[in-house]
Amino acid sequence: MERPSTLLADPAGPAGDEQHGHHARHAHHAFELPRLASMLRHALPKFVEGVIAPVVVFYAAFALLGLNGALVAAVTWVYGGIAWRYWRGHGVSGMLLLAAVGVTVRAGLAAATHSAVVYFLQPTLGTLLVSMAFLASVPLRRPLAQKLATDMVPMPEAFLRHERVRQFFLRISLLWSLVFMVNASISTYMLFNESLGMYLWVRTGLVAALGAAAVVVSVLGFKRCLRHVNGEPALA
Repeated sequence: MERPSTLLADPAGPAGDEQHGHHARHAHHAFELPRLASMLRHALPKFVEGVIAPVVVFYAAFALLGLNGALVAAVTWVYGGIAWRYWRGHGVSGMLLLAAVGVTVRAGLAAATHSAVVYFLQPTLGTLLVSMAFLASVPLRRPLAQKLATDMVPMPEAFLRHERVRQFFLRISLLWSLVFMVNASISTYMLFNESLGMYLWVRTGLVAALGAAAVVVSVLGFKRCLRHVNGEPALA
C-alpha cells in the first residue's frame, strides 16, 4: 500500500500555518491585563512602602521625639529604603521616589519654621512638585505615569514600546499633572480662607473624589488602549 503523503502530517495544512503566523505576529506586543487580585498583590507592598509607611513613621516619631525627630525619621526611612534597594540591585518604585520628593520638601520647610500654616502647607507644596514632575516627564518622553503603572503591573518591554501605548502614558501623565495641580490649588485656597477643621475634612473629601475620578479615567483609558493594541495585526 502506498504510504500517506507527508503533507497530511499537519492536519490544518496551509490554514494552520496561516493561523500560527497570525499569532506569532501578535506575540511581540500583545499584553493581557492581570486579574485584580494579582495586581493588588504586586502593588500593595509598593503602596505601603512609599505611601503608608512614611506617614506611620512620621507620626510615631512625632509622638515620641517631637517635630524635628519625626522629620529625621521620615527622611531616614524614605532615603534609607532607596539606598537599600540600590544596594540590593532592585529597582526603586515610582511611589517611593514620589515619597522622597514629598518628604524632602516637608523637612526643608519644617526646619525653617514651626508655623501651623506652613506645616500644613508642606504637603501642598509637595503635591505641586509632583504635578511638575508629571508635567516634566512628558517632553522628556519618560512619562511618570508609565513608571507608576509598571510598579503595579509588570509589562513586557515590547508592549511598552508600542506607539499607542507610549502616547497613552504621555496623555495620562498630563492628566495626573492637572489633577495634582488642582489638588494643590484647592488645598492652598482652603488653608488660607477656611478654618483648620474645614480644611482637614472638606479638602480631604474633595481631593479624594478628584483622585478617584482620575483613577477611573486612567483605568478605562488603559483598557481601551489594550483592546486596540491586542486587536491590531503587528509587523513580523
